[in-house]
Parts: sequence; C-alpha cells; structure tokens
Amino acid sequence: MKHQMRFLQVSFHNNKHQLNIITIILFLVTTVQSINPKFEACTPQTCGKGPSIKYPFWIPFQQDSFCGYPQFEITCMNNNPILKTSNYDLLVKNISYSNSSFIASNLDVYEENCPAPMYNYSLDQTPFTYSFENSNLSFFYNCTTEPIDYPTYEIECATNATHYSFAVFHKEALEHKNYSLNECQFMVNAPLVLNTNVNFTSLLKMNYIDVLKMGSVLNWTAPDCQHCEKSGGRCGFDNYKFICFCKDKSYQKVCGDDGLASGVLGAALAVITGLYFYKRRKNASYAKSYVQSHSFSSDPSSRDIERGSQHFGGSQNFGVQAFTYSELQEATNNFDPSKELGEGGFGTVYFGKLHDGRSVAVKRLYENNYRRVEQFMNEVRILARLVHPNLVSLYGCTSRHSRELLLVYEYVSNGTVADHLHGKKAKHGKLSWHVRMNIAVETASALKYLHVSDIIHRDIKTNNILLDAHFRVKVADFGLSRLFPNDQTHVSTAPQGTPGYVDPEYHECYQLTDRSDVYSFGVVMIELISSLPAVDITRHRHEINLSNMAINRIQNRTLHEIVDPTLGFESDPKVKKMIHAMAELAFQCLQSSKDMRPSMDEVLETLKDIQSDGKHKSQPEVIDISKSADEAVLLNHDPPPLSPDSNILSNYTTPNASG
Repeated sequence: MKHQMRFLQVSFHNNKHQLNIITIILFLVTTVQSINPKFEACTPQTCGKGPSIKYPFWIPFQQDSFCGYPQFEITCMNNNPILKTSNYDLLVKNISYSNSSFIASNLDVYEENCPAPMYNYSLDQTPFTYSFENSNLSFFYNCTTEPIDYPTYEIECATNATHYSFAVFHKEALEHKNYSLNECQFMVNAPLVLNTNVNFTSLLKMNYIDVLKMGSVLNWTAPDCQHCEKSGGRCGFDNYKFICFCKDKSYQKVCGDDGLASGVLGAALAVITGLYFYKRRKNASYAKSYVQSHSFSSDPSSRDIERGSQHFGGSQNFGVQAFTYSELQEATNNFDPSKELGEGGFGTVYFGKLHDGRSVAVKRLYENNYRRVEQFMNEVRILARLVHPNLVSLYGCTSRHSRELLLVYEYVSNGTVADHLHGKKAKHGKLSWHVRMNIAVETASALKYLHVSDIIHRDIKTNNILLDAHFRVKVADFGLSRLFPNDQTHVSTAPQGTPGYVDPEYHECYQLTDRSDVYSFGVVMIELISSLPAVDITRHRHEINLSNMAINRIQNRTLHEIVDPTLGFESDPKVKKMIHAMAELAFQCLQSSKDMRPSMDEVLETLKDIQSDGKHKSQPEVIDISKSADEAVLLNHDPPPLSPDSNILSNYTTPNASG
C-alpha cells in the first residue's frame, strides 16, 4: 500500500489541489479506525415479544430514525410491537422481510369490551395494502331477522331484543340461502388471514374475537434491502433517500468486502481517476465542439440541396436519412390541414406518402424552435441510436440548414391507447384484458430499454402509446425526453409533462429521475384497468387525478369499484387475479417518494410474471443502442382498425394466453 501511495503522490506532484486531496485521504486511511456509528445504530432489535425489528421498520430509543422510514415506526407497548397509523394501532405479530409483508391485528381487539369493527379499516395515506391472501369476515349490524341454516358468529354485545348482529365468512353463500342482507342496517368487512393449521370446522367453534386476533396480512412498499444485507450492510433512510450503512462508513447501495483502509483507498483512487478523466473529457468536449462548429457548416452532406434524399454522414454519422424540404412538402400535399394527425411534443404532425411508397408521419416544428437548431440536431443524435420493436422509428429529418426543421417518423395506423380506452375508438368490450396486459408488458419493455440507454421519456401517457393494426405498442413523442447523464443520480430541471401523469416528487423538488417515468407508467396501468382518463374534473375533487382515486380504492380493498366491467373481473378468476396483481404493482409505482418505487426493469419482470401466471423465466434482453429509432405521431384518420380477436392474439408471445 505504501508503494501505491507514493506512486499517487508522484503522479500528481504538479497539481497542488489534487495533492492536497491525496494528503487528506492518506490522513483518513491512517487515522480513522472506528466502526460506522450509523451501522451500529441500526442493529436489529425486538420489543421483548414478537419479531425482530429492522429496516424498513425501526424502534425509537433503541434505533435511530434513519434506520427506517417515518411511517414504519414501531412503538413497544408491554413488550409488544405496535405500528401506529393515522386511523388505528396495529399489533405486529410476524414480519416476513423476504416477502415485504407482515401479519398484524387491530389493537382494539385486545383492549375494547366489545371489539366489533364499526367501520372498514382504512390504510389511506400509508405505504401498506391488504394482501389478497386475506379472507373477509363480514360483520352485519342491526338486522331485523336472524340467519338460519348457515354458520355465523354471534356478536352478543351488539345484539338486542329486536335486532341481530353477527359475523360470517363468505357472505355470498349466505345470500344464496335467500337471506336478504338489506335487512341489516350496515355491513363492515374485516380482512383476515386464516391459519392453515385450523380447518373451517375448528374455526367455527372459535369466538369471533379470537378469529379477529389472527390478524391480517399487509404488504408494504419500500426499496429492497436484500443486496445491501448480502454485502454486509444495514439499510436505512437518510437525507430523504434509501442508503446502505456499511461498517467502514462508506454509504453506498451495497458494501465492499475489504474493510476501512481499502474502502478509503478505493475512494482515493476514484477521486483521482475522476479528476483525471474529468479534465480529459472537458478538453475533449471543447475540442469536439470546436471541430463540429467549423466542420458542420462546410459538410456537403449537411446542406439542404434540392436534389433528392441523402444520408447524414461525414463528421456527423447520424445514420438517418436526410430529406429535402420539397420532398416532404410534396409528401404532405403542402402540409394540407386535412392531413394533420395531431400535436406532438413541440410540433404539428402530418400524414405523408413518400415516393418509395412508405406512409410516414412528418413533424413540423413550431416556429419558435428555429433558433434551437443545435437542440434539434441533438434530438436527432439521441433518437437515431435507438432501436426497439416497441418504439416509433425515426426515418430521418431535414438538415439544419433547411427552410424548416422537419422530422420523419414511422406511421402507426391504429390510434393511441387513450383512443381505445376512453376516446373516439372506445367500443364496449373491444380491448380485452389480454390485449391490455400485452400493452402494459410492451410499454414497460420500451421504457426499460430507454432507461438502459440513459434516456428519460418524461411524458409517458396513454396518448403517447400508439397501436399498430395488430394492437402492438409503439411508444412515441420524445419532444420532452432527456439524455440522462450516467454519472448523476438526477437532473435538476423545471417540471414538464402532462397533468395527471407528472411525478409529484419531481414537481415539488425539480429533480428528474428514471423513477419519474415509473410513476407515469403507474397511471397508465390504472387506465388499463379502469378505462378511466388520468384527469377528470367532473369527479370528486379528491379523485380528479386517477392516481389518487386508485390509491384510495387499493388501500380500502375496493378496487372492483373502478375496474372496467367489460374485462370479466367478476366472472373470470384468472383475469381477477391478474388485475389485482397489476393494481398492486401500480400502487408501488405511484408512491410519492421515488425511492419507494421499483425500477422499470423490476416492473417489466413483474408484469411478465403476472402475464404468464408465474411461469416467466428471466432471460437476458439483447439491447442494441447503436442504430436508429423513434419519435412521435398521433393519428386520427385511417381505415377502421382490426379487432383484437383470437387470430391476432395468437401472434402474441404471451406465455399463457388464457390468463
């Protein structure tokens, strides 16, 4: 190690600033020996009874607040772990960290004289949801007649001489016994997990209070701690973000294996290497911009010579076709208003027909973009390197010296997902659940590809997801997209996007990340489930945004209230299971904190598992970011689309077409 340090000092002896950094790092290596106090502070604890408490949960006075998330605070009461929510307190009986779930029962069951639930337990404004593993124990109050010939639990403390109150599993079966539930004043559902060691006969012999004490399974949403723990670290929530506390004070997503000295030495090498390459990149960037500014205007291939199509080449090497203005003017019949398809991110889109017979969408940039020629060329550079079957392909553009800046895209003939869900192409029962499931998978695949390519779309919505004649997805409109620096955690930029889809944390903190796309995609999934628009001012003021409505319904186990009734939710158990699973995934994507949302890769894998009923096997996806692809276009005028019938569905690669 001494030889390494000497080499570093000699290598940078001409840079006083860098030498000072190295001196500081050497001092740290030789003097800092203590174990990270935050690592120590987050040692798992217990309340005396019950499970071990660790991230994302934490216990005040035994652990520090940075060991977990604020809403996961556990209070010890009589040696029992208690989780407090805004509405009630839960006794935590068991925690499964591997499944992100826990079993808890309402503390009222243990403390009240008549522990009969009088309202549905709400998980509103919490990161928790009731698992679909639970079964509902339904409580009926003040009924005029007593049910017969069906096993019920009598609630003696709520029953009087003239009215009956009782609890029952499978209330549907009671209705089949011709018992009218309308005879009861009101009903409350209590979700419960049934102990597998207790058969139904034994269950009926129990008191309803003992049944309530079994508790419910609740799922939580928080960043996974598995990789951090496997690396020897302990997870926490510090400075408003997930972090991995390591023994050697190096706060990373995962920890290294070499201890303190090696960790600091690694940091030293990283700092020095970063300085070196920063200077090189800065110099190279300056040289590149100088060369391009002098070579671009003199490059014959970049000029708009009215003599036919060519390709950008020479020093630019974009690999996309260069169209002349006259070609595209002719293709669109002089930008005939009747050929207008819609509005893209920063221009009007027209249908066009090229000389070679290709149908295209031509985006004509707004006049105020003329001064942003370099931004236009940068957009082409980004789009030209994207190739994915679910992205609209960029065919080419005019040169920057053309009289107008025009982009030419693949023409997609079957409208947008929004059109088919709640727009001009919406028809009763036409967009089946399996087609919607495939739309979700293909859109997620495109977004994962963009994120791997260091690109954030920033305007994901059902209006920007196009469908071809076979209802395959083409994600479009990259007018707001940004190339994401791979050495940064976020980009600070003024919030842009479409109301109802914009990441609330991005809107509040001005920090754009790939999780902003994840939030928007969560809204898209809810649209696929409900066929409702993302924003509707005619809805209740708390539910104008579909995301708020969905979170409320999911937390209160009333998802069925917003599911499109044409999807077979009530009649097809497989569809019901898939919709529930997608709703749970959407709930995770719609978390207000970006650190609590899954990555697009995780979203895609989960969707594939839902689609295949758990039979999906992860396979490496071959991604080629060296070629060309995409941008935007909407369409309004085209022959009627093909229906998503069985012949078309047979072309999908869905592992389990039946659900």
